[in-house]
Amino acid sequence: MAEQPNQNESTPSAEPPQAAPEATAKEQPATGGQVVGPGQRQGGGGRFGGPGQRQGGGGRFGGPGQRQGGGGRFGGPGQRQGAGGQRGGGQRGRFGDQPDDGFTEKVLSINRSAKVVKGGRRFGFSAVVIVGDKKGRVGMGQGKANQVADCIRKASENARTQLVNVILRDTTIPHEVLSRYDGAKVLLRPASNGTGIIAGKTVRAVCELAGVRNMLSKSLGSNNPLNLAKATLKGLLELRDRNEVMKARGKSIPEPEAATTEEPAATEEPAATEEPVAAAE
Repeated sequence: MAEQPNQNESTPSAEPPQAAPEATAKEQPATGGQVVGPGQRQGGGGRFGGPGQRQGGGGRFGGPGQRQGGGGRFGGPGQRQGAGGQRGGGQRGRFGDQPDDGFTEKVLSINRSAKVVKGGRRFGFSAVVIVGDKKGRVGMGQGKANQVADCIRKASENARTQLVNVILRDTTIPHEVLSRYDGAKVLLRPASNGTGIIAGKTVRAVCELAGVRNMLSKSLGSNNPLNLAKATLKGLLELRDRNEVMKARGKSIPEPEAATTEEPAATEEPAATEEPVAAAE
């Protein structure tokens, strides 16, 4: 007798088995961050900011494909648009808001000191700042604080309270002067137009902010920035104008040179040259 097939056993089908789980896994929407390409992800940013991360979410380390409008953690090339580069955003100065009063500031030196205590060291800072309007007014100030920004701010405020007037002659100084302060000794000499300021860093800063453009100088003593600046400032204060010296001596101020130049022109008329010509005739 022929064996009948068991009804409980399913007849084998000629169709190949379906790879439904794998196909469906690849065709699923990428809303949950499934892998759809070679290491890329739709809808989810990579941890290290890869090139295929989602639009709208930046990588952790700021890769090139991070979201528009939001920067990476470490400030990659796709940083947030509209955010200020410095802390605080706006156009603030390096050490805070500076008054716009027409004066220019220059920091000559910053010195750090340390105090050893039980828990470690405590640092303090001192700064020397020069302030001037480049029109004959200049001042020097000092400031001390536990932070660099605070000591510079204090020095700037102190310099504005110690402004002095310097006598100039056009773009140079009226005469030569040798100034001393403590161990510093500075020699200042006038120069013609186009010479510039031939000086070191400290003397140049003081003279530039005072309004000098052409000058020769030489430091003959200590190179301590504080004493050198004080010696330069003292030398600028010793400058005197011609009219001021004449008035101090009790002499009358001479008339302008334009009136004196006309007299030689009148005497130069060749009146005596006509007589030899007449005698020859």
